[in-house]
Amino acid sequence: MRKAEVCRKTGETDIRISLALEGDGTSTIDTGVGFLDHMLTLFARHGRFDLEVSCKGDTFVDDHHSTEDIGIALGKAFDQALADRRGVVRYGSTILPMDESLILSAVDLSGRGLLVYDLSIPAEKVGTFDTELTEEFFRAFAHNAGATLHLKQLAGSNSHHIIEGAFKSVARSMKAAVAVDPDFAEEIPSTKGVL
Repeated sequence: MRKAEVCRKTGETDIRISLALEGDGTSTIDTGVGFLDHMLTLFARHGRFDLEVSCKGDTFVDDHHSTEDIGIALGKAFDQALADRRGVVRYGSTILPMDESLILSAVDLSGRGLLVYDLSIPAEKVGTFDTELTEEFFRAFAHNAGATLHLKQLAGSNSHHIIEGAFKSVARSMKAAVAVDPDFAEEIPSTKGVL
């Protein structure tokens, strides 16, 4: 099984993540940011990843440092679990409806981290969560996972639904991309021979 454990400790956060790519969607999430806990639980379930995340962060300031640093650590966990990316499908895409919202995500496990972000979230907050942190999370995740990630909102007016649709869509796209292609299990999926 492809697994990873990542610890990240800074002056602002103390994060521990355990990830198994071949899982059943079991998760234990305690980030100190309630809405992010909900999103990561959905991410694990829809990607069928086993995921444990704990974070002690300076949420007395706001949720920015915790959210961004968890994105960094989760991206690193995927990068570590994928190793040289031998045999992976590499690409995945999903168009996911979440009530009135419709979110497209597409991922390439290229080894080159990039986020192309096109979500228009109308509210500044969902509960106490600053919705602008959605972009910060996915940017940190994509760069540290070595993944090109496109996120595009095709429809939607409810901020909670848009963000939830994004997390679910990315989870499904990542599930497809990290899967092992049995016909090419011993090959790097690139003409360069390396990702």
